[in-house]
Amino acid sequence: MYRIVKRIEFCYGHRLMDYEGSCARAHGHNAVVEVEICSRELDAVGMVRDFGDVKAVLGKFIRQRIDHRMLLRRDDPLVAALRGAGEEVFVMEDNPTAENIARLLFEQARRLGLPVSALRLWENPRAMAEYRPDPPDEEADPISNE
Repeated sequence: MYRIVKRIEFCYGHRLMDYEGSCARAHGHNAVVEVEICSRELDAVGMVRDFGDVKAVLGKFIRQRIDHRMLLRRDDPLVAALRGAGEEVFVMEDNPTAENIARLLFEQARRLGLPVSALRLWENPRAMAEYRPDPPDEEADPISNE
């Protein structure tokens, strides 16, 4: 099995609703995304996927939609306030936790045609959340009674 990982950096702000810690206040992160793609075979050039293609595809979404923007839950009162002030806001159904942002970017990468196997979001050098889909049942339980 071959595996590549492409890192993409961006900045974002957020706050967490219904949370009592310091992340309940608006703050920002210099994030690093690690996009992982696995393959049993290499293409004709000898690659799993061109690193530049990975950055071009997912990086475009990141640049256009979430880089240097506030990521807020739909019911956050800051959504209306910031939009009223002319700020661009990326609205999420769930709290913009590292876990939910990782899932969002994973799903977006898949929608854009990248065969992503996992996506890690480092919100700082010491804290990372990873999203990967559940393995098929036969991989999850290699011992079968059938």
